[in-house]
Amino acid sequence: MLTLRQLRYFDALARLGHFGRAADACAISQPALSMQIRDLEARLGLPLVERRPNGVCLTAAGRDIAERAAGVMAEVRDLTDFAKSRTIPLSGDLSLGVIPSIAPYLLPSLLPLLRQTFPELTLNIHEAQTDTITAELLDGRLDLLLLALPIDTAAIDTLHLFDDPFLLAAPKGHNVPHPARCLPDLLQDEQLLLLEEGHCLRDQALAVCALRNTDRTDTFGASTLATLVQMVANGMGFTLLPEMAVQVEGRSSDIDLVPLADPVPSRSVGLAWRKSSPLAQDFAAFGDVVKKARKKA
Repeated sequence: MLTLRQLRYFDALARLGHFGRAADACAISQPALSMQIRDLEARLGLPLVERRPNGVCLTAAGRDIAERAAGVMAEVRDLTDFAKSRTIPLSGDLSLGVIPSIAPYLLPSLLPLLRQTFPELTLNIHEAQTDTITAELLDGRLDLLLLALPIDTAAIDTLHLFDDPFLLAAPKGHNVPHPARCLPDLLQDEQLLLLEEGHCLRDQALAVCALRNTDRTDTFGASTLATLVQMVANGMGFTLLPEMAVQVEGRSSDIDLVPLADPVPSRSVGLAWRKSSPLAQDFAAFGDVVKKARKKA
């Protein structure tokens, strides 16, 4: 008979790709983990992993079983959360995924408020791009996401919290009208500096500027807004900054921050969680704290 323990061990091995690291994550010895995996293979009658000197590789059957095991573990976690929700709201461990264009600007004000509001909560934070944290939410490694909406995934529920307007960042002294109008015309002869592929803020900036032709855009491998601001300060082009980031990234004396004309474009910031999670009401309370933190940021 299969056990949840075996599935948990196999899930860790599938994610980490190494017996030693998986054993450490599960707080057991490597021989014990290896024995449990062999027993699981015997019970299923299928080889799940190829053992190699530098780690393991999942077989085709192993990949299918790993996907199903991740789903089972997510359901188990939701069951545990349901039990917790009947005792103390937002207590125990909560794994939160946050995108890089939100984390450094909102977390400094959010974390103290969370400690004050939910003293029994232990928060584990993972900062990564939208696609990564969405996948980790679906397979149960994360419980809640703080990110830019929308997310078009049927298995995920979302909650809009607030809109985050954009401003145009231009080199100091550049003759840009206030407020800036008709961004496509304004950027006709200017370089639009963007984050590298994979950041949702890149796509949002292109949409705001009504650009799909990347001849007038550049990333230079930039992975942070701080890098983009330094590029703007050195006259390499323009970029868009979300208002949330202005207090931190807008301190440079070598850039001008120009408001955009009405209707001011913005991004929608909110929360996302699995539809199967029983903590929707708790997450709504979490969202109320996020909105308070936004006002302080």
